[in-house]
Amino acid sequence: MPDTIQDGSVVFIFLDAKRNWIRKVSEGGKFHSNKGIISFDDIIGRPHGIKIKSHSGMVFQIHKPSQNDIQISLGRNTQIIYPKDAATIINEAGICAGSRVVESGTGSGSLTWIFSRAVGPSGHVYTYELREDMYEGAKKNLERYADMDRITMHHQDVLDGIQEDDLDAVVFDLATPWLAVDDAQRALKPSHFLASYSPTIEQIMKTCKALGESGKWGMIKTLEILKREIMVREGKTRPTTWMVGHTGYMTFARAMADEE
Repeated sequence: MPDTIQDGSVVFIFLDAKRNWIRKVSEGGKFHSNKGIISFDDIIGRPHGIKIKSHSGMVFQIHKPSQNDIQISLGRNTQIIYPKDAATIINEAGICAGSRVVESGTGSGSLTWIFSRAVGPSGHVYTYELREDMYEGAKKNLERYADMDRITMHHQDVLDGIQEDDLDAVVFDLATPWLAVDDAQRALKPSHFLASYSPTIEQIMKTCKALGESGKWGMIKTLEILKREIMVREGKTRPTTWMVGHTGYMTFARAMADEE
């Protein structure tokens, strides 16, 4: 039995790669765009994956949104950590079902939402955000999409101290992550991971220097992930002329145990 669209469902409305939208369906409601209007009553009760014409005759696809679709939509008003980088952080930092993760800053809540799905009902995400506007915006986003039983939000500067301990991972998206690495080591279980995301070389140099000089970290490395789509056409398959190149650098390190 196909999963059908219901009143209150969140759908991905697709016209093409540059024109697509995430919308919540409501009885009597309508989706408006410059390519026409779609009545939600015309899609309620029908399966995801249908094609439907707007009142102007344009054909749209109606899909169930993927994790990637929702993550991108959460960041349309703010810069987010791209899915290619989020996936790398989850894999490299060993974030999985049951993990307890601290994240700072929350930003749009995009990465918080991804982590909350990764840790499952037996794990938890603790997220720190100093800016009030970002905190309130992220809270609104997360309450819309996430299971808030898995998330604790702190309206606090993480540089004032991480409240949690015995953590499986700490993830920083900060301007000055090197100032928080000692507190992260204290809060982590031995041999567990710090992941620090920074857009510039200068930031990762300072972070790696702080990690190395502290003597409390091992297996320090920095990665950059590039993503290129291939345009597949008979007789002229080639890479597209546009790609997701540099987005940020990810530094990973494992917390060393405190020895007597």
